[in-house]
Amino acid sequence: MPKETSKRSSKGEKKKTGPKRSLSAYMFFSQANRQKVKDENPDASFGTIGKILGEKWKNMTDEDKKPYVAKAEEDKKRYEAEKAVSKS
Repeated sequence: MPKETSKRSSKGEKKKTGPKRSLSAYMFFSQANRQKVKDENPDASFGTIGKILGEKWKNMTDEDKKPYVAKAEEDKKRYEAEKAVSKS
């Protein structure tokens, strides 16, 4: 008997609808500090690096978080503007 090939449904390409979502303040912090944490902990796994970044973020004061919060607010404005343009 000939071997049947599996029939997978082809979903096709995902359509890009609308602008890319805005990033949170934590994500801006994470992007800025991930490489530094990797360098300090070369044997750490992806999950461990995430935990370390999360702990650092949690232990930061509101004053230390201000630049990242400002970037997040700026990115949110960008997202809202692009969303308004794409809907019209």
